[in-house]
Amino acid sequence: MTPLRLTADRAGERCDQFLARMLPQLTRSAAQRLLEEGAVTRAGEAVRKNAKTAPGDVFTVILPDPDPVDAVPQDIPLDVVYEDADVIVVNKPVGMVVHPAAGHPDGTLVNALLYHCGGSLSGINGALRPGIVHRIDRDTSGLLISAKNDFAHLSLADQLQDHSLYREYEAVCVGSLREDTGTVDAPIARHPTDRKKMAVDFLHGRPAVTHYTVLERYPGYTYLQCRLETGRTHQIRVHMARLGHPLLGDVVYGARRPYPGLAGQCLHARRLSFTHPRTGERMTLECPLPAYFTAVLDKLRNL
Repeated sequence: MTPLRLTADRAGERCDQFLARMLPQLTRSAAQRLLEEGAVTRAGEAVRKNAKTAPGDVFTVILPDPDPVDAVPQDIPLDVVYEDADVIVVNKPVGMVVHPAAGHPDGTLVNALLYHCGGSLSGINGALRPGIVHRIDRDTSGLLISAKNDFAHLSLADQLQDHSLYREYEAVCVGSLREDTGTVDAPIARHPTDRKKMAVDFLHGRPAVTHYTVLERYPGYTYLQCRLETGRTHQIRVHMARLGHPLLGDVVYGARRPYPGLAGQCLHARRLSFTHPRTGERMTLECPLPAYFTAVLDKLRNL
């Protein structure tokens, strides 16, 4: 069992919502199960799932030991940008799913990591997601960090929570953004009718903040840099669509037809900064734009 101590920073928040917000590896239903099982205490007493928080409340959470890993190691080539005994950072290609799920039982980044790391990955995220601290979409390319042990995982999860794990993306959106810089501050939740999509939801959504800077402008399109302050599912895609400028090639939040030469949205996780869990050193990593992205830019520059 792995005990954690969490301090509430809001008044009147349901405890299951608080746990899901503070621990990215937990879904809200998983947080409710922990509460129902008595695995969450406050001042030594078990907490009900509908109990409310008060600022300064200290909760002790007992996370269960991870289940045996169900995903199987597979010899899939990886573009490793950095690796040591605690963390591994890879440049994920377009089309690779991060972890096994319905419809994608294997051939994922997790399968490749299990083979490459010889089973040395953190177990906090359970049997199908060992080592996974954060995710990027299947059709998004770029940098993704994974943890090789629970010590590193907890450190990186804390950095995700306090926004010190810095992630910078580059993207092409449809249309011309009015301002050269801007911020989208709009909470995101699961779409109310389409469970495969996310949506801006000011009533039920979790806080989501994206900062953007225009890099180049073309007739009908804009090349931009996006900096994540939070990391919600599909965050950049949802926020840009909210502005009326969906990402080029995004058939979920934008045009229904794919863009020639793109397998999905034109979005690349270009830079990643984090504090090394063991050494305390601030590290910044970068990977070049992939061929599909540079081909799109060349085409747009010649419009």
